[in-house]
Amino acid sequence: MHEIVVVGGGASGLELVTKLGDGLGRRGQARVTLVERTRMHVWKPLLHAVAAGSLNPGDHELNYLAQAHWHHFNYRYGALIGLDRAAHKVHVAATHDEEGRLVTPERSLPYDTLIIAIGSVTNDFGTPGTAEFAVPLETLEQARRFNRRLINACIRAQTQEGPVRPGQLHVAVIGAGATGTELAADLHRTVREMVSYGLDRVNPDSDIRIVLIEAADRVLPALPVGVSAKVHDLLTELGVEVQVGARVTEVTAEGVSLAGGAFIPAELVVWAAGVKAPEVLGQLDGLEVNRINQLLVQPTLQTTRDPDVFAIGDCASCPLPGGKGFVPPRAQAAHQQASHLARQMERRLAGQPLEPYLYRDFGSLVTLGKHETVGSLMGGLGGRKLFVEGLIARVMYLSLYKGHEKALHGIARAALGSFGRRPGPVVKLH
Repeated sequence: MHEIVVVGGGASGLELVTKLGDGLGRRGQARVTLVERTRMHVWKPLLHAVAAGSLNPGDHELNYLAQAHWHHFNYRYGALIGLDRAAHKVHVAATHDEEGRLVTPERSLPYDTLIIAIGSVTNDFGTPGTAEFAVPLETLEQARRFNRRLINACIRAQTQEGPVRPGQLHVAVIGAGATGTELAADLHRTVREMVSYGLDRVNPDSDIRIVLIEAADRVLPALPVGVSAKVHDLLTELGVEVQVGARVTEVTAEGVSLAGGAFIPAELVVWAAGVKAPEVLGQLDGLEVNRINQLLVQPTLQTTRDPDVFAIGDCASCPLPGGKGFVPPRAQAAHQQASHLARQMERRLAGQPLEPYLYRDFGSLVTLGKHETVGSLMGGLGGRKLFVEGLIARVMYLSLYKGHEKALHGIARAALGSFGRRPGPVVKLH
């Protein structure tokens, strides 16, 4: 039986393995296996809301083992650590529990087709102090870690002797891409709501400061200028302090140093400036990578040096037609590639030539919190680009997540998932 191994259970990998399991796996045409280093899936664009405390991750977590049972694929717990292309084996790391006890041993899994979808990690560009004092938002645990630090900081300020120190409840968000921008807006609201639950010694107007720092000359530098300008104005109206053209040179326990000598006091720092692919991709038996470790792939999504190894999502560098650059690392691209490759695996098993993947840009959407206007720029409507905001843009933004849920659960469960949330505080307090 043909062995299909998908490494990485993020948006693209989990959607793909679910589609393959429901098709080839259910019909007994292939054995489909997911290799993933965590046990629970949360859609990555939601992590900023987990960090801010505006979303309960338990309402959105998906257990890989259960998903595998429901959708006819196998789940193997562990991280990718190597590859033997000649033997067609992928090497998986051992796993241990919180007490250091072995859960699963290091092992190798055979494959006929290997699909790598391990996403991206934060690129700190070697900035001193980042690893020690800044929290990235790559995983659910990192988002929870920042939220715990945020809550603890507020409680500490409430119970300590003496007034709140300068910078004690200041948050510096480094990087004004989608994650950093959405986090800054969400934090401005949730921290104040948290204080309203009885933290009367904290003055939200004088003690709390949210600073968004961007090295480029505008927020959302990868998006159109119109969206960037609108979002900048909305952030300013919210009370978020925006500093553009500001390059961070060091992160310390007390705050952030900028090129030129300025210092921003902040005991809570999030690093959301730039991404790269995981280091392990540069050690996969000679597969070709670019300067940020992404695997180079052909338009068929096959790696340039091995037709049996594919890559999708943020860890893949896929060329656009006509030499116009590369597919951007966006959720919509990951979703499209998963759907495309699911169809191509049917062709591959039937001995038919693979079709190239063509990226379709449906625009960009940014949300600035539960009660704020959402600005977006939509493309692909008769070749025109349209600026949208307000309710229409918010519905479109929510539809992105609904599309992910539909790919994992089907139309009925995706629709039902909008209902039945348990009532409780509007922010996470523990």
